[in-house]
Amino acid sequence: MASDKTTVLIVEDEPAIVELVTFSLRDAGWNVCSVATVGEAWEFITRRTPQLLLLDWMLPDQTGLRLLSRIRSDRQFQDIPVIMLTAKSMEEDKLAGLNSGADDYITKPFSPRELLARAKALLRRKSPEHAQAAMNVGGVTLDPVSCTVLMHEQKIDIGHAEYKLLKFFMAHPERVFSRSQLLDKVWGDHVVIEERTVDVHVLRLRKALKEAEHLIKTVRSVGYMLSEK
Repeated sequence: MASDKTTVLIVEDEPAIVELVTFSLRDAGWNVCSVATVGEAWEFITRRTPQLLLLDWMLPDQTGLRLLSRIRSDRQFQDIPVIMLTAKSMEEDKLAGLNSGADDYITKPFSPRELLARAKALLRRKSPEHAQAAMNVGGVTLDPVSCTVLMHEQKIDIGHAEYKLLKFFMAHPERVFSRSQLLDKVWGDHVVIEERTVDVHVLRLRKALKEAEHLIKTVRSVGYMLSEK
């Protein structure tokens, strides 16, 4: 099964900073991409939505705040976690960044280890499906690091799409999601898939889970959820 790595986009025009951050995040097992301008960043986001954005303030074409405001005003992208990574260290600058929608604010120079720790904490808070800690529900254990699923400590075979679906459900237990929400959250708005395809993957997921198939509940006229009840 293909890896399901967290994708981080660095929007930064200083090559040394990009190299340092890229090395630190890739060493943690994340997929890292970088661009140097707001225009390139927006083009990237519309093609492939990242799970985390590291955003510099001062960029060649526009300010990072302009990009942040555009992201937060767009329904499709407004939930992307964003960390401002900038040399602007005055209190009013931090407040401006946070008030514009940044989730965290780190000033240069910074510790790569602290950046990684804060990025992991932000993902756990905002996007639990992208956290790296193993999840366990009803005897089913999913390990995001090795991309494996165990049932009562025995590894089971599961397709990549079903793995992603299970990972999302396990990160949001006892919550009902419509087919369109699952398409958006699991596959992404940029992927053209019919809503009924979700039903097919849910069926395959239940087959893979065998005696634990009861964990995936159908909520009539609404969608699906994961529940032990």
